[in-house]
Formats: sequence, C-alpha cells, structure tokens
Amino acid sequence: MKKSRIAFAAAGLGLALAVTACAPAAEKKPDAGAGEPTVLKVAAVQAPMTDVVKAAGEAIDDAYEVQLVEVADYITANTILNSGDVYANFSQHVPYMETFNEGNDASLVGVQPVYNFVIAFYSKTLDDIADLPEGGKVAIPDDPSNTGRALKLLAANDVITLDPEVDPYEATVKDITENPKNLEFVQVPISSLNAAYEEADLVFQWPSHIKALGLTPDDDGLITELDDRFALNLVVQKKDAESKATKALKKAFTSDEVREVIEGNGTIKTAW
Repeated sequence: MKKSRIAFAAAGLGLALAVTACAPAAEKKPDAGAGEPTVLKVAAVQAPMTDVVKAAGEAIDDAYEVQLVEVADYITANTILNSGDVYANFSQHVPYMETFNEGNDASLVGVQPVYNFVIAFYSKTLDDIADLPEGGKVAIPDDPSNTGRALKLLAANDVITLDPEVDPYEATVKDITENPKNLEFVQVPISSLNAAYEEADLVFQWPSHIKALGLTPDDDGLITELDDRFALNLVVQKKDAESKATKALKKAFTSDEVREVIEGNGTIKTAW
C-alpha cells in the first residue's frame, strides 16, 4: 500500500495562522530532489474542498507530502497564499481569484480546474420561483464574481432584467433595469447566506454550504446552474505555476483518488 502523503496542519482559522506563521509553505525548496519529501501546504475552507485535498495527498508523488491547512474563510485562504505561508489553495473559482488579485495587488493563478458544482437559489417558504412575493427579500453574495453569477441566473429565469450593455458575469444590483416584483436585494458573504435562508424569501448558495441545512441543489433548488467558468481551481502564486511541485499537485488533484471523492459527493462534477 502506498504510504500516506497527507498531513493536517490545523482545524480552524486561529490555528492555521499560528502554524503558518512559524513555518514556510514548503519545508524544502519546492523543486528539491531526492531525500525527505517536500511538504506542500494547501489551504482549504471546508468539505468537499478539504476532502479533495486529502485525496490528492494520498495520490501525490512520494517526493512530496501534502499538508492540509484548514481556514475559516475564502479571503484568508488567498491572503496566506499571497503571503507565502501556504504553497497553494483549493477554495475558489478563477473569477473570485481575479477579484482578489485586483484588490490586493496579488499574482495568484489557477493552474488546474478540479470540479464544478451546481449553484442554486433556495427558499424556506416557496416551492416555485414564480411564487416570489411582491417586495420579497433576495439574499445574494457580496463579492463581485458571485454577485454577477446570481443576478445572471435570476435574469435567465425572467425574475429580473439586466442592462444588455453590461457583461452579465460582471453585473451588479445597479445594473438591474427591470424588477417587476420590486424585490429587495440583500448582499452578504457566502459564509452568511445560510443564516439569510431563515429570513429571506430567496437565497443563493453553494452546495458545499447549503448541505449544512440538509439541502441539495437537485432536490431543493428552485433554479439551478452549472457553469464551467466557475470550476473550483487549484491555485498557486504565479512564480510557482510551472514548478515541479505544482506539476505534482496538478497530477494528484486529477488522480483516481480525487475522482472517487468527486463522484461520491453527488453535488459536484469533475472539471478535467
């Protein structure tokens, strides 16, 4: 049996920062040769992202060892990657990463799409999107890439109309030109959308988060979407994009071990 190449750095934000503050992202130079395995720290937020990292750790070449660093939110995953405290992260799609780069003078790059997922709008009180009440409250993400995705999905289902001069992927609430039911849009972080589910009439959410409420897009989503543009990517610093370590990670993240995790999840699909 292949020796396990996955280690665990932390279970929460505070511990993750403490660990990364006292150790480099790779315990040896990432392109080191024979000898002890090079440890590659990979940040992830929650399952199934963490499950994929663990599976990649089982599949990685013996020259490397994957150390999972669990963090509490997506901004932290990017912040500690940008600072060099982890070697890679697996927590986001490329549009979200690009927004982070623009706002933080960062040079992160997506090097391998791994899985895609069905996003959906959910409601605690409605069975059909057509039943949205006049003046209903709609909760959507507050980051630009997911805001556009949420509004685009609503427009595709004739809930609202967006300015045709605006790229729908970049749309904001200000780009809504028709809102026949005078819906009120509330924007909160993705991590807070589950709480909004209790009060809003309609809530956008990722399957990895809504699962905590016992919901799935296939069974409970009023409207759904699967868009390859938003596949979850393995992300590294630009300077490491072509390194041997990154190539080893890419191979591990597209291994049979990872495929098994993805296919066993039920709400995500392989993106390679």
